[in-house]
Amino acid sequence: MHQLAISLKRKGYTVTGTDDEIFEPAKSNLEKEGLLPAAIGWDINKITNDIDAVILGMHAKADNPELQKAKELGLKIYSFPEYIYNESINKKRIVVGGSHGKTTTTGMIMHVLKQTGAQFDYLVGAKLQGFEQSVSITNAPLIVCEGDEYPASALEKRPKFHFLFPHIAIITGIAWDHINVFPTFDIYLEQFKIFIDKMQPGGLLIYNETDPVLKELVESYARKDIRYQPYNIPESTIQDGKTTVYIGDAKGELKVFGDHNLLNLHAAYYACKETGINETDFIKAISSFAGASKRLEVLSANDSIIVYRDFAHAPSKVKATIDAVKQQYPDKKLFAILELHTYSSLNEQFMREYNSVMAKADIAVVFFAKHALELKRLPALHKERILEGFNTKGLLVINDKNELNEWLQEQNFENANILLMSSGNYDGLDIASFAKKITGK
Repeated sequence: MHQLAISLKRKGYTVTGTDDEIFEPAKSNLEKEGLLPAAIGWDINKITNDIDAVILGMHAKADNPELQKAKELGLKIYSFPEYIYNESINKKRIVVGGSHGKTTTTGMIMHVLKQTGAQFDYLVGAKLQGFEQSVSITNAPLIVCEGDEYPASALEKRPKFHFLFPHIAIITGIAWDHINVFPTFDIYLEQFKIFIDKMQPGGLLIYNETDPVLKELVESYARKDIRYQPYNIPESTIQDGKTTVYIGDAKGELKVFGDHNLLNLHAAYYACKETGINETDFIKAISSFAGASKRLEVLSANDSIIVYRDFAHAPSKVKATIDAVKQQYPDKKLFAILELHTYSSLNEQFMREYNSVMAKADIAVVFFAKHALELKRLPALHKERILEGFNTKGLLVINDKNELNEWLQEQNFENANILLMSSGNYDGLDIASFAKKITGK
């Protein structure tokens, strides 16, 4: 939301906003732009008849007093994605949806468009090298959006990606997640059917044909007025820990690796191709893509040890990330340490979805904090249920950060990769200092 506020101010709008808490880096970013509220909290006197639009973040509550006042005055109220669409009605819209790989695929498209000199707007869910903002709204003719399936706002419970109406749509895969919003897989699957329905006539649907659920959905629910482009893992080779990819007659060495990233790259290629970028220019541009923040991000490294941080938390993401590191470095020992932090991952009913996802790790650890359960108002999570669900030989389950820290200090990480997977922060454990300490940096 704060990135959108900054972007709209730079476009020439008068922008104000409120919140009950403002953390870094949002606080400093807003202050630098002259947008930081004078006081924290809500003030209904700020909601007046001369406001053109109120944009509602997904964390604002339905009983918010300013929202209530806006409704009383009959002001136009938008959720975040509704407003993005409002600003992009006359643009060509590329929207990346799917259960995994959205941020990286969106980032790849953005990177290639920038490298080839295209003018475009964007909305992406992570910090990307070469981009100051995660939201940009200008008068560009094209917009690239990460399409989240989570609810748009407190007033609008439908998924965000239902409001973006793409001309070019990507679906990276379908793996059940967000069980607090979509209690059954069928309900979750239905959201992707609706997403396809929302595409503009004549549009292009780019879909991962290696995902059997997605492939069946597309083939059984085909619209006649849109085009279809399946994609898979493109040809590649790995040598000395470096991946080279081949598309048509073009080839290039990559900074990212893993089958999941090769899939993301192939999807990005077809989206860029639709905008007029050829395979040679695409490969030249994508070769310098370094990945998105917290997606196989190297925290620290030396000649023997690499410490990665990754946002992986859903089962499909955890498996893809572990498999990628093991495939890239088959001769290195792999330590995989996963934190359960989301509502779904902390739910005993969901635990069976993690069956064998950590199987390729040499040492596998699952950590969860009692504090996270309390914040989400969830019942106690028993270690036995985690062991049963993950079904991984030798799996270690830890639920105390001090115990995890002690375990980390006792390990021999020589000739090893350490993969830290979490959407949280290991209950406040200083992971960055740990990474520097074991690599001597």
